[in-house]
Amino acid sequence: MSLVETLVAIFLFSLGIIAVTVLFTRSWKANSYILEEATATTAATKALDVTVKDLRKVRQADNGSFPIKSVGNFDLVVYLDDEGDGTTEQVHYFLDNQGNFKKGVSRPSGTPAAYPSNDQTITTLAQHIVNTSSQPVFYYYDKNFPLNTSNNPIPNPQPGDVKLISVHLWVNIKPNTAPDNINLESFANLRNLNVND
Repeated sequence: MSLVETLVAIFLFSLGIIAVTVLFTRSWKANSYILEEATATTAATKALDVTVKDLRKVRQADNGSFPIKSVGNFDLVVYLDDEGDGTTEQVHYFLDNQGNFKKGVSRPSGTPAAYPSNDQTITTLAQHIVNTSSQPVFYYYDKNFPLNTSNNPIPNPQPGDVKLISVHLWVNIKPNTAPDNINLESFANLRNLNVND
């Protein structure tokens, strides 16, 4: 072999090694992203299931308050037996500014029962939630849904109007660089709720 042939062979071999390295690196990053996204989506699916199952159990508070305390696009406070012990807790679902979907639970104390807002146990149900102001977490429907779709979801919901709640979680672990967000949604029919006529 001449020197030129040797140099060409080394050059071609180096190009092959670089191509294989680039391919391996990109495959590794893609697989890593897919695994992380799948993990985040699984956690969000579980959070959605827990929230919907909880909302189906709303009931009157131990102090006689209506089962729904407050409603908002990214914030919902209800009363339910969260611990299965016969006591009704105040449960607060909300999306924080860091993209964490959380649940806060306040146990009643005193007679009559009081639910101190500064004494709640908060747990993170899901991370990487990227809902925007035009994509609320909570949508509220009245007793006329699905027959009346023109006023549902309720434009300005009040706790006494709500019969059905839709929960939407948009998931993306890298919203600035990744593909489209993943939308997870489910409905909770508030079974124990007496809606105002």
